[in-house]
Amino acid sequence: MKRTIQALLALAFIFLAQAALAQPAAVVEGVQMPAWIERGGERRPLAVGMELKAGDTVKTGAGSRALVKLSEGSLVKLGENGSLLISDINPDSGGFFKAAMRVAEGAFRFTTDLLQKTRRREVSIRVATVTAGIRGTDLWGKSMPDRQVVCLIEGAIEVGAEGEQPVLMDQSRQFYRREKGQTQPIGFVEAAQLGEWAKETDIAAGAGAARRGGRWKVVLASPDTQSAALAVYDAARDNGYAAEILPVQDGDRHVYHVRIANLPSKAEAQALADSLRGKHGIVEPRAAN
Repeated sequence: MKRTIQALLALAFIFLAQAALAQPAAVVEGVQMPAWIERGGERRPLAVGMELKAGDTVKTGAGSRALVKLSEGSLVKLGENGSLLISDINPDSGGFFKAAMRVAEGAFRFTTDLLQKTRRREVSIRVATVTAGIRGTDLWGKSMPDRQVVCLIEGAIEVGAEGEQPVLMDQSRQFYRREKGQTQPIGFVEAAQLGEWAKETDIAAGAGAARRGGRWKVVLASPDTQSAALAVYDAARDNGYAAEILPVQDGDRHVYHVRIANLPSKAEAQALADSLRGKHGIVEPRAAN
């Protein structure tokens, strides 16, 4: 599809205007790329600040992570090679925050800080054929081809597979699992193992992740033609990196900076630049403030 820099800028302004009209029920707080959002049959890179709606699917690639904040204060984390569908979300349903999500692949964590534990919420997370009902708690889970795990970190949840009576878990480090379609007895996981599981969904320092409010950028290229800029832009976005184009006047010529914004520090920007060097047609990316 033929595009111009001006058309891309116009679309960006429309997106920002729409986002300002209402408080989003869910918003992307952090992304360790590559990651994508699938909406209405289209796929585009996942970017910090992006509003998520019912019907959206968040997908992460190898080594990737995504961090989503719900309007009632909870956080949803998605690990690498993951798929999270927001089936339904309503920030004010009879005084409750209600949401339903499905994790088809990968590891996830739902967590609420101390200040938000008293908020009224009804959230269910489906892990393949297993559903966990949440009313203000902290849990971790993972969906694999022949295995599903849901581990309670704090609070209480009801969890069960289709056609089975749900069970209550109300003790820290209890975990529910199904192996090859068979539900196993409730067990307890060691703290060390829980720590390893948590690493699968946490964005690690120094991994080159973007965060809301980040002021650093990675400049992927600075060509002097629109066609060259669009080539880098398209390649980066096709591979799950939220690139944008900024045209600037440099003396008597135009330069088109193709960049990734919202990096929280120089170190994070440099880490992302290093990881992209020599990939997707990106030759010499650099960190910039």
